[in-house]
Amino acid sequence: MADLLVRLYDLPPSGPVVEGLAGQGIAVRRAMAGERSIVVEWVRTQGSVGWAGECEASFARVPLACFIAVAAEQLIGFAAYEATCRNFFGPELVHPDWRGRGVGRALVLSALHAMRAEGYAYAIVGWASSVDFYRRAVGAMPIEGSSPGIYPVSPLSK
Repeated sequence: MADLLVRLYDLPPSGPVVEGLAGQGIAVRRAMAGERSIVVEWVRTQGSVGWAGECEASFARVPLACFIAVAAEQLIGFAAYEATCRNFFGPELVHPDWRGRGVGRALVLSALHAMRAEGYAYAIVGWASSVDFYRRAVGAMPIEGSSPGIYPVSPLSK
């Protein structure tokens, strides 16, 4: 896995993707502070303890740096930014039952547009497991020599 670079000044618009999902009953929005425990527990259960820690960090920022996808009053996905390092996007996760519908694309676009609105020109997708997804969704490019990047193998993560 490698880190990826995204030009935030050249992003596709998020509106059509988010609106298309809304027409299917899927809401993509910034999480609210009162949802912190629900979102963090979902990330811990569906993802990992490490991702849950990063998700918690995204709730500590102002504005909150976590976007969620909700369908039928159920959490189906999340995306965080500035959880690991400044200017980093991720982690992101969509429940397997909801993949392939554009939820991940809507989450990444929403978060990256928020980063652009906060003044960033570029974002780093840390340790991306799906380079092709990010290349297609936001034009991400691998950063040569970035593996493992800032993610050391920690004895605490085992």
